[in-house]
Amino acid sequence: MATVGRSKSGINYLAELLREAPKTLTKVCFWKIPHNTGKEDIRLKIGRYNKDGFETLETRQPKSELTLDHEEFQNLLKFLSENYEPFKKGVMKYIPIDEKFDEKSIDHLRAIFANPDKQKVLDFVAENNILPVDLIASLQHQMRINAVREFEGMLNKNLLEQKWQEWFERNDWVLGSEFVKILDEREIDTSNITDYLMQAYDGFLDIIEIKRPEGDLQFWAEGQDHGNYVPSNDLTKAITQATKYIYEVEREANSIKFLERVGNVKTIKPRCILIFGRSNDWNNEKRESYRILNSSYHSLTIMTYDHVLSRAKRILGFSGKEEAVMKEDVQPKDVSF
Repeated sequence: MATVGRSKSGINYLAELLREAPKTLTKVCFWKIPHNTGKEDIRLKIGRYNKDGFETLETRQPKSELTLDHEEFQNLLKFLSENYEPFKKGVMKYIPIDEKFDEKSIDHLRAIFANPDKQKVLDFVAENNILPVDLIASLQHQMRINAVREFEGMLNKNLLEQKWQEWFERNDWVLGSEFVKILDEREIDTSNITDYLMQAYDGFLDIIEIKRPEGDLQFWAEGQDHGNYVPSNDLTKAITQATKYIYEVEREANSIKFLERVGNVKTIKPRCILIFGRSNDWNNEKRESYRILNSSYHSLTIMTYDHVLSRAKRILGFSGKEEAVMKEDVQPKDVSF
């Protein structure tokens, strides 16, 4: 551990050995010069000295010791913070992001990415290698973190189902790698409209149905049946609706019109994920009952909003303290697809 010393003249200093060679020592030292005005004045001295018992300078012409005053030292820090990492990574040309990066330059960047022809922007960025791969990955990761924070905030509000539909449309990645994309079409027929029709990773059509987590919708019935937790009337109705959608989609499987409306995504044994209610306050018995309930369906998987939140955090690699706050967890084997 570094220890701050004090010279005979009352100046605080912090010294460190940078390198010890067979015949020389390389040392660095901070000096803090006191001023009656309260002005900050920190200086840096670096030198190479002989290991002769007196630590004389290795050379006097040129002098193997240099002291930077406060301004020089601050500029050195700025230079290192802005340039060391890019230089180490082999970047040949870049613009440091600091106070010199004026509003006009920022507006110019915004104008480029605000082009309504998004495909043209993407092609331009890709062809000219404007964004490094690691930066793109970091941007996506940060956007997903922001989405999870938004999700957590939404759980504390009494929102309409439409708000949740919009969130899932923007963040379909939380549904897992089983799905490729949300289809534009939602109607099975004139009487049955799902929340989402999805294209699964195997190329076939599946269904997502969500119910808002707030309000009076309960996952479990108030009382137990022979000591077992059983689905509430609300959940039973939602399950019935979801299974009806599965049935109606299967009926439309050979319809040319339906196939055209869903972008030629074929239907074979469709499955459905039903997102319903909360599980943040469940005890072990309720978790066990949930497992048993889910195992009784072959084409339907029920998840709570807390399961979705837990899955999102796992996808993002949250661990330690962040993972400790997850009260629910759905492993891949808990989801039938």
